[in-house]
Amino acid sequence: MVNQVLLMGRTKVVGPAGKFGARYGSTLRKKVRDILLKRYSSQQCPFCGYTGGVVRVSVGLWTCRKCGAVWAGGAYYHRTEISKYFPKVVVRE
Repeated sequence: MVNQVLLMGRTKVVGPAGKFGARYGSTLRKKVRDILLKRYSSQQCPFCGYTGGVVRVSVGLWTCRKCGAVWAGGAYYHRTEISKYFPKVVVRE
């Protein structure tokens, strides 16, 4: 019972990065937690606006399950941080 309480406390802090256990240090596990939470959160398609259907095909390639659009984005999120400073230009053929 004591081990379950300790494990639950550790995974509350680091969330999905709790799979690493006590390895790699708490600061790095917290950074990985932030990346994984952002990576697997529901994201909105920039083409049709559908939320929840955006999936990563490979690193930097994203697709929408509803409209079938494929675009280049970030490694862990469908838009990069720098893209908010540039207008969204979409050319569809």
